[in-house]
Amino acid sequence: MYEGAVQDLIDELGRLPGVGPKSAQRIAFHLLAADAADVRRLADALTEVKLRVRFCEVCGNVAEGERCRICLDPRRSAAVICVVEEPKDVVAIERTREFRGKYHVLGGAINPMDNVGPDDLRIRELLTRLADGEVQEVILATDPNVEGEATATYLTRMLSPMGLRVTRLASGLPVGGDLEYADEVTLGRAFEGRRVVSG
Repeated sequence: MYEGAVQDLIDELGRLPGVGPKSAQRIAFHLLAADAADVRRLADALTEVKLRVRFCEVCGNVAEGERCRICLDPRRSAAVICVVEEPKDVVAIERTREFRGKYHVLGGAINPMDNVGPDDLRIRELLTRLADGEVQEVILATDPNVEGEATATYLTRMLSPMGLRVTRLASGLPVGGDLEYADEVTLGRAFEGRRVVSG
């Protein structure tokens, strides 16, 4: 345990996802040794992101305006929507350059252990987007883990009666993995080999 401000910094850093106690301590001491201007730039970037960035009113992706750049792009097909859990998954899929449709970010996955149910996700917003009949296919690109599979199964049951083509990303993604960590080739192959799912 350290004194005052140092321990407070370590504690706050330790609250970040993927940062354990040792990593938090390393980062804190790196910041202490860093030039004041570098630390100020980091603090300014954190403040700016909280002030300027919001979630797209259409798809839920990160945006600096009411809508994200993908929803505003007229070259993107409105006939295909790729459903993902988090904005970081949009970035992972965009790196493949395989997908030219639009996205819908759920904001998580069904996880009863953490008290996250369907009503806690942006499923109602997805159904609203599908109501006008413009969308022909929904690609379920949730993570290939227990929570992602549960979410995909739930969505399949909801969407199948609507007469849409509902597909799921195919092989190439490891079970228990996250889309964020998949390489472009693996994720690209998963897109090419997606399959129709039934409810």
